[in-house]
Amino acid sequence: MNTLDLPSFDDVIAASKRIEGHAHRTPVMTSRTVNEALGAEVFFKCENLQRMGAFKFRGAFNALSKFDARQRQAGVVAFSSGNHAQAIALSAKLLGIPATIVMPHDAPATKVAATKGYGGQVVVYDRYKEDREQIGRDLAEKHGLTLIPPYDHPDVIAGQGTAAKELFEDVGPLDAFFAPLGGGGLLSGCALAARALSPDCKIYGVEPAAGNDGQQSFRSGTIAHIDTPQTIADGAQTQHLGNYTFGIIRRDVDDILTASDDELVECMRFFASRMKLVVEPTGCLGLAAAKQMKAHLEGKRVGILVSGGNVDIARLGSLLGS
Repeated sequence: MNTLDLPSFDDVIAASKRIEGHAHRTPVMTSRTVNEALGAEVFFKCENLQRMGAFKFRGAFNALSKFDARQRQAGVVAFSSGNHAQAIALSAKLLGIPATIVMPHDAPATKVAATKGYGGQVVVYDRYKEDREQIGRDLAEKHGLTLIPPYDHPDVIAGQGTAAKELFEDVGPLDAFFAPLGGGGLLSGCALAARALSPDCKIYGVEPAAGNDGQQSFRSGTIAHIDTPQTIADGAQTQHLGNYTFGIIRRDVDDILTASDDELVECMRFFASRMKLVVEPTGCLGLAAAKQMKAHLEGKRVGILVSGGNVDIARLGSLLGS
């Protein structure tokens, strides 16, 4: 772990220059209802309004934009439950790079359709029986492709951190910041920005309660491995943190929290009905945790990263109608 060259805030700054004009500078929204309920001033960084519907575009475009001529010609391969898949496919299309994407057989239909629509060649696997990382490595070796994993890559981490960089630039220092946690690319990148731009800010990662490997890792000091969790937060159905992401999280994050599927549905319903935002379950993790921490947030300035909005309309209706 100590031999890893972890990315820094300088890398986040460089990434922000690469993605400028390609990624959206997403809006920061507020809600009087949330402010009154929590007794705090809350700022939502709406990455559900990012290109392809999630923050993942930032890291994907940053990573692919650094490819040399040989890598661009050969192509990229990635594995993802959906958002990284779409991000790589769209970024590759914009940069003229062939893209192969390894996706689970039960990935949301809208995410699969969008990935194909962006020109990605989709390879399907069973997330409960097969190893997506091994499939990706095999394809890379066989076809000379460059593998860009969904989170444990310095360029991906730096790109994701640009979301928090923009938030702090727009609203100033914060007392607390919440970001969803799957493999840790978003949280670790945002932590780099938070520590540089708002040093006293408390940084919290939030996982689905059914898959708290990050929390276990944070508590024990070693990366925990779990079975694929059963949760509606498909963007956080990871089995372990990465070496790069864990290195940053251990150093810079204050705590890892969890939220139940029922809490996520409640937050989805609030976003849709009161803020007129379509937010996927994973994107609700930050708000769910902030509501749990109400007693600690009174009178504070709070940032919440809304990570994505890619959810099937039929699925959305089913969840909100339950």
